[in-house]
Amino acid sequence: MNKATSLLGNVVCTVGPKLVRYASSTREAGSFSRKVAVLGASGGIGQPLSLLLKLSPLISDLSLYDIQHTKGVGADLSHIETRAKVKAYVGQEQLGDALKGMELVIIPAGVPRKPGMTRDDLFNTNATIVADLISSCAKNCPRALIAIIANPVNSTVPIACEIMKHHGVFDEKKVVGVTTLDVVRSATFVAEAKGLDPTRVFVPVIGGHAGNSIIPLLSQVSPPVSFSKQELESLTKRIQNAGTEVVEAKAGTGSATLSMAHAGARFAFSVLEALSGKEGVVECGYISSQETEFRYFATPLLFGRNGVERSHGIGKLSEYETKLIGDAKSELTSNIKKGEEFAKAYLQKQSK
Repeated sequence: MNKATSLLGNVVCTVGPKLVRYASSTREAGSFSRKVAVLGASGGIGQPLSLLLKLSPLISDLSLYDIQHTKGVGADLSHIETRAKVKAYVGQEQLGDALKGMELVIIPAGVPRKPGMTRDDLFNTNATIVADLISSCAKNCPRALIAIIANPVNSTVPIACEIMKHHGVFDEKKVVGVTTLDVVRSATFVAEAKGLDPTRVFVPVIGGHAGNSIIPLLSQVSPPVSFSKQELESLTKRIQNAGTEVVEAKAGTGSATLSMAHAGARFAFSVLEALSGKEGVVECGYISSQETEFRYFATPLLFGRNGVERSHGIGKLSEYETKLIGDAKSELTSNIKKGEEFAKAYLQKQSK
């Protein structure tokens, strides 16, 4: 298949072993009628993510929310000749309306990293933003699958789960931290190192979504390849620090926005296909887990009509990968605890 055909044909992009549709003919018939919300739609990730979602034939209704500028983003996107109908909402008073009836809610909202900042430095601001948004999700679309991009994901996912539990609507199958960018980067970097087609490479990434909690399973790469000790260490370090690579390259003007938008769209399309009945859909994600000693952990996940059907687990690890999990223990445990404690304090404050 050509990557681009006529204006009335399909524009597609192959990612890993799958075909990710970014656009389709407006004449294409289909049974998809999924309703998707983007919270933080006018931000650096939100705008390109919303564009990619608008181009998808999987979506019938696209709800855009932010605290400012959303009307302009919505008007701009609404001129694109695809079937998704765009509605834009601005400000806290319109958040509930933005969420009603949604089946998938994607949350890229929050402040970006700047040079010298860790994801954990974003915590105080982004934790409150996520807590407020999740509280509204619990009230207005409790059955939606919630995909969290807002950093630090290691902490924001526990925050989301605790708030959903408080409202009595928590479903462990439907709150997922999006770690797809780690998978995308891993495939890209391995392909570069080994002279492979990056669209045919898959690297499972487990653990978390920050620093040394990002654990690429290079022993489980598809197609199988071998690495020297030096290559293992170099690739692992680059994958773990790839976000900082972008932050520094942008020299204070932002963090990874375009690649994150692509990764977020890839994750969204996979989820939407699974919700609509496609079988065998697998993406890595960070969820409430019992796979390891950690209460939250990223693994390859099988998605179905009701969200996460099951985890594929961590598989057989190499000695090097087992050590990486040990190295990540302190950071990941601390991140999870920080999120849970924030949620507890937030809920206590809200109840006063």
